Amino acid sequence: MAARDLLDMTGRVALVTGAGTGLGARFCMALAEHGASVVAVARRAEKVEGVAEAIRKAGGKAVAVSGDVTDTASIRSAFDAAEKAFGTVDAVVANAGIAVPGRAAEISDEDWRKTMATNLDGVFYTAREAAQRLLKAGKHGSIVNIASILGYGVGKGNASYAVSKAAVIQMTQALALEWAFKGIRVNAIAPGYVVTDINRDYLAGKGAEMTKDIPVGRFGREEDLDGALLLLLSEAGAFMTGTTITVDGGQRIGLRGS
Repeated sequence: MAARDLLDMTGRVALVTGAGTGLGARFCMALAEHGASVVAVARRAEKVEGVAEAIRKAGGKAVAVSGDVTDTASIRSAFDAAEKAFGTVDAVVANAGIAVPGRAAEISDEDWRKTMATNLDGVFYTAREAAQRLLKAGKHGSIVNIASILGYGVGKGNASYAVSKAAVIQMTQALALEWAFKGIRVNAIAPGYVVTDINRDYLAGKGAEMTKDIPVGRFGREEDLDGALLLLLSEAGAFMTGTTITVDGGQRIGLRGS
């Protein structure tokens, strides 16, 4: 008898926000590689279409949707497009997020609200839309919210980002509790410092010294999050909800191995 692949996503419809670059683009590729039909959502149409095209060229199924997670009408349109292409979305990655640096006493009202609108409101709007449609369709599903290790501990100059990610962790538990009995699991991933196209130059230069605080001695790679993502979205994580998995090379431990 062939071994069952618990991470198989064949037949699942996965919607990923913030999918144009970085972790979001990688999440799309990982899900497609494991058989999911992928709906890649991001503000910049040309970026997200490039991700969908790469998946199709590799033999996968994907569509690109231009959307803004801070706009509930835009989110509804993204889910409408997903259903038209593949059917009910039953795997969601609420990944869209921004970081606006600034000390708490100096950050503007506009920058504070901009951060909360994307990192917190956008995650909630995305999860809520997914849940409403799953409940209406009478289907089970899984939602993964992308938080951060800064949701657990903060540094100077990132107050708005850290607060938004801490709220995502708490919201994940609240939604998990409300929707578990309907077969909708809600979990989160809290990445540490992961190298992407956006931060590659900084982490290779001025930021390189931060590796001294990471017990494994390096920054994360985008693919380092594949395992946690697939575990939480697939049947392998069927008994997991309300959980936040930290993927940070041990940085939260606070102790460096000898």
